[in-house]
Amino acid sequence: MTDVLPRPFAVDHPDVLQLDVAALDARPGAVLLARSPFYPGGGGQLPDRGTIAWNGFVRDVVGFEPTADGLWHLIGDDAIPDGTIELHVDPAFRQRMCEQHTVAHLVNSAVYTLFDGALLTGVRMTDSDEFSVDFDLPKVAPEQPRAVEDAVNAAIADDRPVRAFDMPYDDAQATAGLFRAKSVAPPRQADGLIRIVDIDGLDRQACGGTHLVSTVQARRVRVLKVDNKGRQNRRFRIGLGSD
Repeated sequence: MTDVLPRPFAVDHPDVLQLDVAALDARPGAVLLARSPFYPGGGGQLPDRGTIAWNGFVRDVVGFEPTADGLWHLIGDDAIPDGTIELHVDPAFRQRMCEQHTVAHLVNSAVYTLFDGALLTGVRMTDSDEFSVDFDLPKVAPEQPRAVEDAVNAAIADDRPVRAFDMPYDDAQATAGLFRAKSVAPPRQADGLIRIVDIDGLDRQACGGTHLVSTVQARRVRVLKVDNKGRQNRRFRIGLGSD
């Protein structure tokens, strides 16, 4: 049976970007930590960037290996970290991921509403001001991307709080609209719960990523283009900070 992986610390503490922790284990080029401010990636969100330091040495974190015991942090050489490990997450990159993930939920909410419950088929966050969100849609009329754009920008201007809570996984599955992806969903946690992200009065769905604390922290968006990616797939290309 596959081990249920613990929920990343960063999901519940996105404001913690620096932490000192003891190494649980190490090997050349990697160290295992029970707690880490780094988000290892998932659900279309890119892994955090940053550094680890120990005994005067500093290395970039270049990857992660989640396990049931903790999170392996990979570095770019054969050094063996030991003792107390100082962890520093790149704040600008974390902010970008939180912004894109929150805006992706707003796009998802607008499309779900305007297209009669259309399901998500993929999210591709990036290290730029553009990213994409895919949906199970046969067609998009010329005026509909602007309607999505207007709905998202209205939600940003509304300054809606973004919160998260846990609920029983089976209850979430039985509640319409909490699972928005066509083929994947955040996994059941070891305690039988699942995390739900709630954008006040607008959107509520299962999610395992990091987010802003309010929609107003996001920049205005534009729907730059809608691409056909198959008979039933439409890719909404989103630009952040657009006038």
